[in-house]
Amino acid sequence: MKLHLHNGIRYFIKAVVLTCNIILFTAVVTAGTPAIPVTPGKVTSTQQQAIDYVEKIRHLKPSPHWPNIKPALFLKNLKTNIHDIASIYPGKGTNFCGYGALTYLFLQDDPLGYATLLLQLYGEGKATFRSITFDPSPAIKLEAGELKYKGLLDINPAEQMWYLTLADHYKGYLNIFNHQYDDGDENRFWASVNYAKFNRMTRELLHYNSKAKGADLMRPKMASLYNYISEKMKTGTVVLFINNRIVHKKDHIRLKLGVPTHFIVAEKISIENDVITFMYWDYGRKTQLQVSTDFFKRIVFGITWFTKKEANAE
Repeated sequence: MKLHLHNGIRYFIKAVVLTCNIILFTAVVTAGTPAIPVTPGKVTSTQQQAIDYVEKIRHLKPSPHWPNIKPALFLKNLKTNIHDIASIYPGKGTNFCGYGALTYLFLQDDPLGYATLLLQLYGEGKATFRSITFDPSPAIKLEAGELKYKGLLDINPAEQMWYLTLADHYKGYLNIFNHQYDDGDENRFWASVNYAKFNRMTRELLHYNSKAKGADLMRPKMASLYNYISEKMKTGTVVLFINNRIVHKKDHIRLKLGVPTHFIVAEKISIENDVITFMYWDYGRKTQLQVSTDFFKRIVFGITWFTKKEANAE
């Protein structure tokens, strides 16, 4: 009983700190953010192009920049990501889910770009993509390849390197008090992704038009959440920012903080008798969820809609 009470108090303190940070240090992402055009002249690659590219690489030399990454595991992880996009796994217990959702979109949008970016980062210790220069700190270069007890992420050093680099490069208000990586920070606010930060990362890295509705503390206002999402899925890709603690209930925790904590990629959605059947991607797999329309409204805080360059995201 004391242990359960202690856990509850500890979580409550974290909830209060998170809520205060949100109120004090961020501007709300307004409903109906204007569509953001992609860079003119840029073209995306195909999965087959990426496969042809990585399969020509038989082996890698150890990188002096990443002393704890095993070259064979790195190459295997990279090839698996290219062949099986859904397999990417941000890790158990980490705050990498936003980077995982971004990477899932990246691998669909420009898998060859993803492969060349990660190989340059591995070989040179830094990399440039779409005028963005990633130059991870020494602490990141020592940690990549060393993460443990994160499930499949333990043996996926390419993803470790990538997620740590993204967290090191991109900062939002949740990261304001913790900019430098320390051991275990992949589980803490250092790695957290708020809604505006996620949308900023996708605008900079992906060849998509994007439009966002919702915010960290405000649910999107619309007549029918189901109708909006299902219509957008017909012409593009939809990422939802949700309250994951309600969806994935944990033992011994009675308090459920009413703020979003997780990014998922919508795959399929349907409705019958006020019950929504929803399939989504996260954590290396696709999951089906059945919930009432009212419950669905409770968990969805952000909707970001991505369309390819030739589509008109309005």
